[in-house]
Amino acid sequence: MGYSRKKLDLTGQRYGQLTVLAPAENIGTRTAWLCRCDCGKETVIRTNRLRSGHTTSCGCQGPGVGLTALTYIDGTCVEMLRAKTVRKNNTSGVTGVEWWAAKQRWRASICFKGKRHYLGSYVRFEDAVQARKRGEERFHDEFLREFAGAAPKGQTQVDSI
Repeated sequence: MGYSRKKLDLTGQRYGQLTVLAPAENIGTRTAWLCRCDCGKETVIRTNRLRSGHTTSCGCQGPGVGLTALTYIDGTCVEMLRAKTVRKNNTSGVTGVEWWAAKQRWRASICFKGKRHYLGSYVRFEDAVQARKRGEERFHDEFLREFAGAAPKGQTQVDSI
């Protein structure tokens, strides 16, 4: 016989400069809450970040004070797209390009709005890199241009993981 956890209701509670307004869509498997910071900005934060004290504001306090908030739109982190960093566990040196040993080819893909898009497999590494670059232009760059042109109001921010 299994057990079920009673879901916490944090509505109305304060954590630092944040007031919990309502439950929000889960972040992965973690429960999250819509909060309003004392500065007026609304942000979505995971329960464990609130209760542990790791997140106490929307990030408005500037660098070095609390954790910096990340801006998510339709499940896509704007700051991560802008940074274009290569992860430490990347073996090809190019994000979204990997060696597909079973086929002896290079495979290119891109993640956007929570979905992985397959961009093809290639004999030459350079061709896979070009496919990835075209994917970035099509998905990421267009999205960032639209975001830059959008008014800041209506953004949702999610705390750092």
